[in-house]
Amino acid sequence: MRIDVLTLFPEMFEGPMNHSMMWKAQEHQLIDFRLHNIREYTTDRHRTADDIPYGGGGGMIMKADVLARALDDITGQDVPSPVIFLSPQGRLLSHQVAAELAQHPRLVMLCGHYEGIDERISELYITDQISIGDYVLTNGEIAAMVLIDALARHIPGLLGAEGAHERDSHADGLLEGPHYTRPPVFRGLAVPDVLQKGNHADIVTWRRQQSLRRTWYQRPDLLMKAELSEEDRYFLAQLAAESIRQS
Repeated sequence: MRIDVLTLFPEMFEGPMNHSMMWKAQEHQLIDFRLHNIREYTTDRHRTADDIPYGGGGGMIMKADVLARALDDITGQDVPSPVIFLSPQGRLLSHQVAAELAQHPRLVMLCGHYEGIDERISELYITDQISIGDYVLTNGEIAAMVLIDALARHIPGLLGAEGAHERDSHADGLLEGPHYTRPPVFRGLAVPDVLQKGNHADIVTWRRQQSLRRTWYQRPDLLMKAELSEEDRYFLAQLAAESIRQS
């Protein structure tokens, strides 16, 4: 997968994109990551990429002509690729959205700054807007890093074990249950017996129930959209009864 990122601050990507899984993805040529400095497409000696908004108001707006030159140069005559603007007004990033975007051979990401971009760029170039949460950041670079990391996990071969990413929290609409490793007892807390006995069927059932339990108590809203079996619903009914008894 090729990912082109247009940014005013390419140096912000140096740490996150050169360590851990992001380094591995590039080292093994699973991701072709390319940074483009928007200021290289300015025409004045001050390399001005923003201007005051028409109609007044606070803040500055990223200039349409500068962004257009950058996008024209980067996209060129290639097969059209999604052009994503990282924006708090975009659709909310989720596990499913990341999986969807990971299916594209190429993505172009535009990092916003200041008060945003000239609306005409949205109308002419932007095909998708993504938000990483209902809050406002000082820049789109951080959001782009989050998005890249989230979708990279869906690229075959990156995580090693086939399908490992499908066991993560949110992969099936639920939170992931607890995990343990050695020692078997730590500060008086023991690894659950079911995990130590090694019965695979029992472990699968236990993990599913722990996932349901954690979601019930920490993110019950997710249960409204999750795919649940009859066994899941029965277990949740037991949790509901348990909660009533404790209240």
